[in-house]
Amino acid sequence: MAVTVDSERVRELVDENAAVEQVATGFTFTEGPIWMPDGSLHFSDMPADKRRRWHPQEGVTVLRDPSNKCNGMTLDNDGNLIVCEHVTSSVVRERPDGSRETIATHWGDTQLNSPNDVIVASDGSIVFTDPTFGRYPGFGIEREQDLDFQGVYRIPPGGGDLQLLGDDFAQPNGLCLTADESQLLVNDTVRAHIRVFDVGSDWSLANGRVLAENIGTGDMATGELVDGMKLDELGNIYVTGPKGVWIISPAGEKLGVVLVPENVGNVNWGGDDWRTLYMPASTSVYRITLEVGGNRLGYMH
Repeated sequence: MAVTVDSERVRELVDENAAVEQVATGFTFTEGPIWMPDGSLHFSDMPADKRRRWHPQEGVTVLRDPSNKCNGMTLDNDGNLIVCEHVTSSVVRERPDGSRETIATHWGDTQLNSPNDVIVASDGSIVFTDPTFGRYPGFGIEREQDLDFQGVYRIPPGGGDLQLLGDDFAQPNGLCLTADESQLLVNDTVRAHIRVFDVGSDWSLANGRVLAENIGTGDMATGELVDGMKLDELGNIYVTGPKGVWIISPAGEKLGVVLVPENVGNVNWGGDDWRTLYMPASTSVYRITLEVGGNRLGYMH
């Protein structure tokens, strides 16, 4: 059985015969999956300080060593790779020609904590979370925190000064926008919940409320944590949690759990039809093919 059933509606999303497949293993802690136009999956192997590529015919190769212990990655609307780096406490843009530019390092005069996960909106805005995990040993460089809060930020289209969208999180982590971009979802690892905010025309956030809670315990020692998060094309949420990937309805109801043998750090859509959910989990990368596709973002053509 690939999925537990909390609601029969999960059967519309995951076929009863669908299987979780391990596609690669032998890593330290996998994160930041992004499906690339060449049909490969790029992902972070954080404690090993490597960025890796998996291709169904070519297997696993190393793309960047060291990787600055990069974490979340996405593609912007022009096909550039946006990367969160723990070691440098920065967000960088990597263009297909190999050039790199740093696009966020500080809030005012103070260094960011450690950008963790990142998304790109239709207008080109880059939104990222900034918890402190990259200041932990193993996952970054152990060092004191400079800021006195953990925030969510926006980089305006074309660059410029950061906009602080919210600062009342314990450890903000995975994030995503609804299909119409009227709402922003942010999960909080320590508080083990997902919050949803209304997004104003100026990107201000309002009416924050808890959408789903008790997703794990928030205890870092167990590894069963709310972390990476994506939406499908129907608005359902796929988020890491105890025993695998929790599927939660747009209203916050737990529908079921895709069972994965290792603790999952993040998820993302891939494949020709965007119906394959890739799940980096501790030492491995897994996948499952679903009955529904991912919420189409700018790079998902």
